[in-house]
Amino acid sequence: MPLFRRRSGGEGAQDRAGWRGFGFGRRSTAAPAAPAASRGAEPQLDPTFGDAAVRLVLAQAADGDWAALRPVLSAVEDGAELTYLAGVIADVPGVEAWTGRVLDDTPDDTVALLLSGARQITWAWEARTGARAKNVTEEQWTVFRQRLDTAEEQLLEVAEREPAWLAPWYFLQVSARGASLGPEVATCRFEAAVRRSPEHGGSHRQRLQQLCAKWGGSHEEMHGFARSAMLAAPGGSHLGELVALAHLEHWLDLPDGEDRAYLTSPTVLAELQEAAFRSVLHPDFEPVRGWQGTFNTFAMAFSLADQRKTARLLFDALDGAVTESPWHYLSGDPVRTFRAHRDRCAAY
Repeated sequence: MPLFRRRSGGEGAQDRAGWRGFGFGRRSTAAPAAPAASRGAEPQLDPTFGDAAVRLVLAQAADGDWAALRPVLSAVEDGAELTYLAGVIADVPGVEAWTGRVLDDTPDDTVALLLSGARQITWAWEARTGARAKNVTEEQWTVFRQRLDTAEEQLLEVAEREPAWLAPWYFLQVSARGASLGPEVATCRFEAAVRRSPEHGGSHRQRLQQLCAKWGGSHEEMHGFARSAMLAAPGGSHLGELVALAHLEHWLDLPDGEDRAYLTSPTVLAELQEAAFRSVLHPDFEPVRGWQGTFNTFAMAFSLADQRKTARLLFDALDGAVTESPWHYLSGDPVRTFRAHRDRCAAY
């Protein structure tokens, strides 16, 4: 399969997939593996990354078992962890139905209101589909906007009830972009999120998306934000990933031929190396929740930039753990695309 063919789908698919895997909370149960001589485990896309507790949460959400799920979520004290769990639950089909019933019975249940608001956003993107805007029907746009309006109302209510919570402000960044609420609203919501969690990776990734050219920003704004966030963070921070993501977004926006020349240019290679050594290759890097997404981003960037030796270090550490983002930027199934790039780099 071609390794460098970009996805031809629209901005809808890219944005929807790009806000998953956002949470940095407690330390992950699975730390990066030591580099292996072989190509490693069979790649798989597992949103739980083998975490039995998260797998149970997803099963309870799929079953609509609110009696079992609520005490688990209510016991979470870390804001990033609650945001992460709400996000993975939001991807479960049918959550919109049972959260609606829960809220009919107990309208003051703020945790249920958070889950409902988060699910409404995912559900909205499902209605819109991944088609380019010009190919989305008027009926799809109507449903998309209705669900985003519901999400806005519910999440703003959560934020009012629980002023210290990060989660509503994270999800409100996503709904604001989908609803085209403008740069001022987007900025205020990002600032509200980072006041509650200064190094929250997901909130910074949402800000990066907001500043992309495809969402009304510019390459200059996007790169400036990514670099300033990286430099303001301590060594070993996951925020170095923003630099790699910005270069992938820029690459995606270029025509064939220019895209490869861009990623392999000395300036971009130097910036990717600097970002990696400030984050995933820094001795103080810690494998907290979400580290696999950061490693996948750098692995893809270095593979596309033909820096196979560095890419192999990252693929070896991942040991087959695939995240949908950023592989969704390339054509084909993310697992197969991951495998093709990993195998290409395995000899180095």
